[in-house]
Amino acid sequence: MLLAIETSCDETGVALFSEDGKLISHLLYSQVAIHLPFGGIVPEIASRKQLEVLYPLVKELLTQNHTEISQIKAVAATFGPGLIGSLLVGVSLAKAISFALKIPLIAVDHLQAHLLAVFLEKEIEFPFIGLLVSGGHTALFLVKSFSEFYVIGHTKDDAAGEAFDKVAKLLGLPYPGGPIISKLAEKGDPTAVYLPRPLLEDKSLDFSFSGLKTAVLNYIKNHSYRVEDLCAGFEEAVCDVLVYKTFRAVEVLKVPKVVVAGGVAANKRLRQRFREKAFNTGVEIYFPSLEFCTDNAAMVGLLGYKQWQEKNYADLNTEAYARAVFKKLSIP
Repeated sequence: MLLAIETSCDETGVALFSEDGKLISHLLYSQVAIHLPFGGIVPEIASRKQLEVLYPLVKELLTQNHTEISQIKAVAATFGPGLIGSLLVGVSLAKAISFALKIPLIAVDHLQAHLLAVFLEKEIEFPFIGLLVSGGHTALFLVKSFSEFYVIGHTKDDAAGEAFDKVAKLLGLPYPGGPIISKLAEKGDPTAVYLPRPLLEDKSLDFSFSGLKTAVLNYIKNHSYRVEDLCAGFEEAVCDVLVYKTFRAVEVLKVPKVVVAGGVAANKRLRQRFREKAFNTGVEIYFPSLEFCTDNAAMVGLLGYKQWQEKNYADLNTEAYARAVFKKLSIP
Protein backbone atom coordinates (compact mmCIF):
# COMPACT_ATOMS: atom_id res chain seq x y z
CA MET A 1 0.00 0.00 0.00
CA LEU A 2 0.97 3.65 -0.35
CA LEU A 3 1.01 6.17 2.49
CA ALA A 4 0.50 9.85 1.60
CA ILE A 5 1.32 12.88 3.76
CA GLU A 6 0.20 16.51 3.32
CA THR A 7 1.63 19.35 5.46
CA SER A 8 2.05 22.26 3.04
CA CYS A 9 0.30 24.88 5.16
CA ASP A 10 -1.72 24.60 8.37
CA GLU A 11 -3.65 21.39 7.66
CA THR A 12 -2.23 17.95 8.48
CA GLY A 13 -3.43 15.14 6.25
CA VAL A 14 -2.64 11.46 5.82
CA ALA A 15 -4.08 8.93 3.38
CA LEU A 16 -3.79 5.25 2.53
CA PHE A 17 -4.03 3.87 -1.01
CA SER A 18 -4.35 0.26 -2.13
CA GLU A 19 -1.90 -1.42 -4.50
CA ASP A 20 -4.29 -0.78 -7.41
CA GLY A 21 -4.45 2.95 -6.69
CA LYS A 22 -7.78 3.17 -4.86
CA LEU A 23 -8.22 5.50 -1.89
CA ILE A 24 -8.78 3.38 1.20
CA SER A 25 -9.05 6.11 3.82
CA HIS A 26 -7.82 9.59 4.67
CA LEU A 27 -7.71 11.73 7.82
CA LEU A 28 -7.36 15.49 8.24
CA TYR A 29 -6.43 17.51 11.31
CA SER A 30 -7.56 21.13 10.97
CA GLN A 31 -5.92 24.07 12.73
CA VAL A 32 -8.61 26.66 11.94
CA ALA A 33 -9.54 27.08 15.61
CA ILE A 34 -5.88 27.52 16.58
CA HIS A 35 -5.25 30.37 14.13
CA LEU A 36 -8.67 32.02 14.53
CA PRO A 37 -7.55 34.45 17.27
CA PHE A 38 -4.77 35.76 14.98
CA GLY A 39 -6.99 36.37 11.96
CA GLY A 40 -4.71 34.25 9.76
CA ILE A 41 -2.14 31.48 9.72
CA VAL A 42 0.92 31.87 11.94
CA PRO A 43 3.58 29.69 10.23
CA GLU A 44 5.57 28.84 13.37
CA ILE A 45 2.46 27.75 15.25
CA ALA A 46 1.32 25.70 12.25
CA SER A 47 4.55 23.74 11.90
CA ARG A 48 4.91 23.10 15.64
CA LYS A 49 1.37 21.72 15.82
CA GLN A 50 2.00 19.52 12.79
CA LEU A 51 5.13 18.16 14.45
CA GLU A 52 2.92 17.23 17.40
CA VAL A 53 0.02 15.61 15.53
CA LEU A 54 1.42 14.09 12.31
CA TYR A 55 2.86 10.81 13.60
CA PRO A 56 -0.13 10.07 15.90
CA LEU A 57 -2.38 10.76 12.88
CA VAL A 58 -0.44 8.21 10.80
CA LYS A 59 -0.75 5.65 13.60
CA GLU A 60 -4.49 6.31 13.86
CA LEU A 61 -4.89 5.86 10.10
CA LEU A 62 -3.07 2.53 10.16
CA THR A 63 -4.99 1.33 13.22
CA GLN A 64 -8.38 2.23 11.73
CA ASN A 65 -7.54 0.23 8.62
CA HIS A 66 -5.96 -2.74 10.45
CA THR A 67 -2.66 -2.09 8.70
CA GLU A 68 0.89 -2.59 9.90
CA ILE A 69 3.57 -0.06 8.96
CA SER A 70 5.48 -2.95 7.34
CA GLN A 71 2.68 -3.26 4.76
CA ILE A 72 3.49 0.19 3.36
CA LYS A 73 5.37 -0.22 0.07
CA ALA A 74 5.79 3.46 -0.87
CA VAL A 75 5.45 6.83 0.85
CA ALA A 76 4.45 10.09 -0.86
CA ALA A 77 4.59 13.56 0.64
CA THR A 78 4.01 17.13 -0.45
CA PHE A 79 7.47 18.64 -1.06
CA GLY A 80 6.15 22.06 -2.08
CA PRO A 81 5.14 24.74 -2.61
CA GLY A 82 4.04 25.93 0.81
CA LEU A 83 5.27 27.08 4.21
CA ILE A 84 8.77 25.67 4.44
CA GLY A 85 8.54 24.84 8.15
CA SER A 86 5.32 22.90 7.65
CA LEU A 87 6.63 21.14 4.56
CA LEU A 88 9.72 19.96 6.45
CA VAL A 89 7.55 18.22 9.04
CA GLY A 90 5.87 16.01 6.46
CA VAL A 91 8.94 15.56 4.28
CA SER A 92 11.10 14.55 7.25
CA LEU A 93 8.66 11.86 8.38
CA ALA A 94 8.29 10.58 4.82
CA LYS A 95 12.07 10.35 4.46
CA ALA A 96 12.37 8.54 7.80
CA ILE A 97 9.74 5.98 6.79
CA SER A 98 11.35 5.53 3.38
CA PHE A 99 14.77 5.00 4.93
CA ALA A 100 13.59 2.67 7.70
CA LEU A 101 11.43 0.46 5.48
CA LYS A 102 13.67 0.74 2.39
CA ILE A 103 10.69 1.75 0.24
CA PRO A 104 10.34 4.37 -2.54
CA LEU A 105 10.04 8.04 -1.55
CA ILE A 106 7.78 10.10 -3.82
CA ALA A 107 7.91 13.91 -3.96
CA VAL A 108 4.51 15.37 -4.87
CA ASP A 109 3.84 18.93 -6.00
CA HIS A 110 0.98 20.46 -4.03
CA LEU A 111 -0.48 22.47 -6.92
CA GLN A 112 -0.42 19.55 -9.34
CA ALA A 113 -2.16 17.42 -6.71
CA HIS A 114 -4.96 20.01 -6.35
CA LEU A 115 -5.51 20.09 -10.10
CA LEU A 116 -5.80 16.29 -10.23
CA ALA A 117 -7.95 15.86 -7.10
CA VAL A 118 -11.03 15.49 -9.29
CA PHE A 119 -9.62 12.12 -10.47
CA LEU A 120 -10.35 10.72 -7.02
CA GLU A 121 -13.99 10.54 -8.11
CA LYS A 122 -14.08 10.53 -11.91
CA GLU A 123 -11.91 10.02 -14.96
CA ILE A 124 -11.41 13.01 -17.27
CA GLU A 125 -9.69 13.01 -20.63
CA PHE A 126 -6.67 15.24 -21.10
CA PRO A 127 -6.01 18.00 -21.96
CA PHE A 128 -7.99 20.44 -19.82
CA ILE A 129 -7.76 23.99 -18.52
CA GLY A 130 -7.12 23.93 -14.77
CA LEU A 131 -8.02 26.86 -12.54
CA LEU A 132 -6.36 26.57 -9.16
CA VAL A 133 -7.90 29.06 -6.76
CA SER A 134 -7.02 28.98 -3.07
CA GLY A 135 -5.74 31.04 -0.16
CA GLY A 136 -2.17 30.91 -1.38
CA HIS A 137 -2.47 30.51 -5.15
CA THR A 138 -4.56 31.65 -8.08
CA ALA A 139 -3.33 30.37 -11.43
CA LEU A 140 -4.45 28.94 -14.74
CA PHE A 141 -2.83 25.82 -16.20
CA LEU A 142 -2.95 23.81 -19.37
CA VAL A 143 -2.87 20.23 -18.08
CA LYS A 144 -1.86 17.71 -20.77
CA SER A 145 -1.27 14.63 -18.62
CA PHE A 146 -0.60 13.50 -15.06
CA SER A 147 2.93 14.86 -15.41
CA GLU A 148 2.66 17.69 -17.95
CA PHE A 149 1.53 21.07 -16.61
CA TYR A 150 1.99 24.53 -18.13
CA VAL A 151 1.23 27.84 -16.40
CA ILE A 152 -0.79 30.13 -18.67
CA GLY A 153 -1.70 32.79 -16.11
CA HIS A 154 -1.16 33.57 -12.43
CA THR A 155 -1.85 36.24 -9.82
CA LYS A 156 0.51 39.20 -9.73
CA ASP A 157 -0.18 39.83 -6.03
CA ASP A 158 -2.90 38.46 -3.73
CA ALA A 159 -4.53 35.11 -4.38
CA ALA A 160 -8.34 35.07 -4.48
CA GLY A 161 -8.62 33.22 -1.17
CA GLU A 162 -6.18 35.65 0.41
CA ALA A 163 -8.38 38.53 -0.77
CA PHE A 164 -11.42 36.89 0.86
CA ASP A 165 -9.53 36.64 4.16
CA LYS A 166 -8.30 40.24 4.01
CA VAL A 167 -11.72 41.65 3.13
CA ALA A 168 -13.27 39.66 5.97
CA LYS A 169 -10.73 41.21 8.32
CA LEU A 170 -11.61 44.70 7.03
CA LEU A 171 -15.26 43.98 7.82
CA GLY A 172 -14.49 42.62 11.28
CA LEU A 173 -15.47 39.08 10.29
CA PRO A 174 -13.73 35.95 11.62
CA TYR A 175 -11.04 33.91 9.87
CA PRO A 176 -11.23 32.13 7.47
CA GLY A 177 -12.97 34.77 5.39
CA GLY A 178 -14.24 32.73 2.45
CA PRO A 179 -17.06 30.76 4.12
CA ILE A 180 -18.43 33.70 6.15
CA ILE A 181 -18.37 36.13 3.20
CA SER A 182 -20.10 33.55 1.02
CA LYS A 183 -22.78 32.98 3.65
CA LEU A 184 -23.46 36.71 4.07
CA ALA A 185 -23.39 37.25 0.30
CA GLU A 186 -26.34 34.86 -0.09
CA LYS A 187 -28.46 37.42 1.78
CA GLY A 188 -27.08 40.42 -0.13
CA ASP A 189 -27.69 42.14 -3.46
CA PRO A 190 -24.65 41.72 -5.75
CA THR A 191 -25.68 44.81 -7.76
CA ALA A 192 -25.96 47.14 -4.75
CA VAL A 193 -22.18 47.69 -4.47
CA TYR A 194 -20.14 47.76 -7.65
CA LEU A 195 -16.42 47.07 -7.26
CA PRO A 196 -13.67 46.99 -9.93
CA ARG A 197 -12.81 43.83 -11.87
CA PRO A 198 -8.98 43.90 -11.90
CA LEU A 199 -7.23 43.04 -15.20
CA LEU A 200 -10.55 42.07 -16.80
CA GLU A 201 -9.73 43.97 -19.97
CA ASP A 202 -6.09 42.90 -19.96
CA LYS A 203 -5.24 40.48 -22.78
CA SER A 204 -3.13 38.29 -20.51
CA LEU A 205 -4.58 35.49 -18.39
CA ASP A 206 -3.02 36.90 -15.21
CA PHE A 207 -4.96 37.93 -12.11
CA SER A 208 -4.69 40.69 -9.52
CA PHE A 209 -6.80 40.97 -6.37
CA SER A 210 -4.84 43.41 -4.22
CA GLY A 211 -6.56 46.41 -5.82
CA LEU A 212 -9.97 44.88 -5.27
CA LYS A 213 -9.20 44.56 -1.58
CA THR A 214 -8.15 48.25 -1.52
CA ALA A 215 -11.37 49.20 -3.30
CA VAL A 216 -13.35 47.49 -0.52
CA LEU A 217 -11.33 49.42 2.08
CA ASN A 218 -12.06 52.74 0.34
CA TYR A 219 -15.75 51.88 0.04
CA ILE A 220 -15.95 51.09 3.76
CA LYS A 221 -14.38 54.46 4.58
CA ASN A 222 -16.54 56.56 2.27
CA HIS A 223 -19.98 54.93 2.11
CA SER A 224 -22.74 53.56 4.26
CA TYR A 225 -23.62 49.97 3.33
CA ARG A 226 -25.16 46.67 4.33
CA VAL A 227 -22.47 44.11 5.07
CA GLU A 228 -24.43 41.50 3.13
CA ASP A 229 -24.50 43.73 0.02
CA LEU A 230 -20.80 44.53 0.22
CA CYS A 231 -19.96 40.84 0.61
CA ALA A 232 -22.16 40.00 -2.38
CA GLY A 233 -20.57 42.74 -4.48
CA PHE A 234 -17.07 41.60 -3.59
CA GLU A 235 -17.83 37.93 -4.24
CA GLU A 236 -19.39 38.80 -7.61
CA ALA A 237 -16.34 40.80 -8.63
CA VAL A 238 -14.03 37.87 -7.84
CA CYS A 239 -16.30 35.43 -9.69
CA ASP A 240 -16.48 37.71 -12.75
CA VAL A 241 -12.70 37.78 -13.07
CA LEU A 242 -12.15 34.06 -12.47
CA VAL A 243 -14.87 32.97 -14.89
CA TYR A 244 -13.90 35.45 -17.62
CA LYS A 245 -10.19 34.62 -17.56
CA THR A 246 -10.80 30.86 -17.48
CA PHE A 247 -13.15 30.89 -20.44
CA ARG A 248 -10.80 33.17 -22.34
CA ALA A 249 -8.18 30.43 -21.89
CA VAL A 250 -10.70 27.91 -23.25
CA GLU A 251 -11.28 30.11 -26.29
CA VAL A 252 -7.63 30.88 -27.00
CA LEU A 253 -6.32 27.33 -26.54
CA LYS A 254 -9.39 25.58 -28.00
CA VAL A 255 -9.62 23.25 -25.00
CA PRO A 256 -13.34 22.94 -24.07
CA LYS A 257 -12.79 21.24 -20.73
CA VAL A 258 -12.25 22.97 -17.35
CA VAL A 259 -11.32 21.74 -13.87
CA VAL A 260 -11.69 24.20 -10.98
CA ALA A 261 -9.73 23.16 -7.88
CA GLY A 262 -8.47 24.53 -4.57
CA GLY A 263 -10.17 25.83 -1.44
CA VAL A 264 -12.08 28.64 -3.17
CA ALA A 265 -13.54 26.06 -5.58
CA ALA A 266 -15.89 25.19 -2.69
CA ASN A 267 -17.54 28.62 -3.05
CA LYS A 268 -21.22 28.12 -4.00
CA ARG A 269 -21.55 31.25 -6.12
CA LEU A 270 -18.36 30.48 -8.04
CA ARG A 271 -19.60 26.99 -8.86
CA GLN A 272 -22.95 28.38 -9.96
CA ARG A 273 -21.35 30.98 -12.23
CA PHE A 274 -19.04 28.42 -13.84
CA ARG A 275 -21.88 25.95 -14.44
CA GLU A 276 -24.05 28.66 -16.00
CA LYS A 277 -21.24 29.71 -18.34
CA ALA A 278 -20.40 26.10 -19.19
CA PHE A 279 -24.05 25.35 -19.99
CA ASN A 280 -24.25 28.37 -22.32
CA THR A 281 -20.99 27.54 -24.12
CA GLY A 282 -21.02 23.74 -24.22
CA VAL A 283 -17.81 23.52 -22.18
CA GLU A 284 -17.34 20.58 -19.78
CA ILE A 285 -16.82 21.76 -16.19
CA TYR A 286 -15.58 19.69 -13.25
CA PHE A 287 -15.12 20.34 -9.53
CA PRO A 288 -13.75 18.05 -6.83
CA SER A 289 -16.11 17.27 -3.95
CA LEU A 290 -15.91 19.77 -1.11
CA GLU A 291 -13.76 17.45 1.03
CA PHE A 292 -11.13 17.34 -1.73
CA CYS A 293 -11.09 21.10 -2.46
CA THR A 294 -9.18 22.07 0.67
CA ASP A 295 -5.71 20.70 1.42
CA ASN A 296 -5.83 16.93 1.94
CA ALA A 297 -3.60 13.88 1.63
CA ALA A 298 -5.95 11.98 -0.67
CA MET A 299 -4.99 14.19 -3.63
CA VAL A 300 -1.31 13.77 -2.69
CA GLY A 301 -1.71 10.01 -2.68
CA LEU A 302 -3.46 10.02 -6.05
CA LEU A 303 -0.58 11.80 -7.78
CA GLY A 304 1.93 9.90 -5.67
CA TYR A 305 0.48 6.62 -6.91
CA LYS A 306 0.82 7.75 -10.55
CA GLN A 307 4.48 8.65 -9.92
CA TRP A 308 5.00 5.32 -8.14
CA GLN A 309 3.74 3.49 -11.23
CA GLU A 310 6.15 5.50 -13.39
CA LYS A 311 9.01 4.85 -10.93
CA ASN A 312 9.38 8.61 -10.53
CA TYR A 313 11.10 8.49 -7.14
CA ALA A 314 12.89 11.06 -5.02
CA ASP A 315 16.01 10.40 -2.99
CA LEU A 316 16.78 11.34 0.58
CA ASN A 317 18.65 14.46 -0.59
CA THR A 318 15.57 15.91 -2.32
CA GLU A 319 14.65 19.19 -0.64
CA ALA A 320 11.31 20.78 0.11
CA TYR A 321 10.59 24.01 -1.76
CA ALA A 322 8.52 27.06 -0.83
CA ARG A 323 7.74 28.44 -4.31
CA ALA A 324 6.18 26.79 -7.32
CA VAL A 325 8.24 26.18 -10.45
CA PHE A 326 6.35 25.43 -13.67
CA LYS A 327 6.90 25.75 -17.39
CA LYS A 328 5.23 28.90 -18.70
CA LEU A 329 3.21 28.75 -21.87
CA SER A 330 2.93 32.09 -23.70
CA ILE A 331 -0.59 33.07 -24.75
CA PRO A 332 -1.13 35.33 -27.77
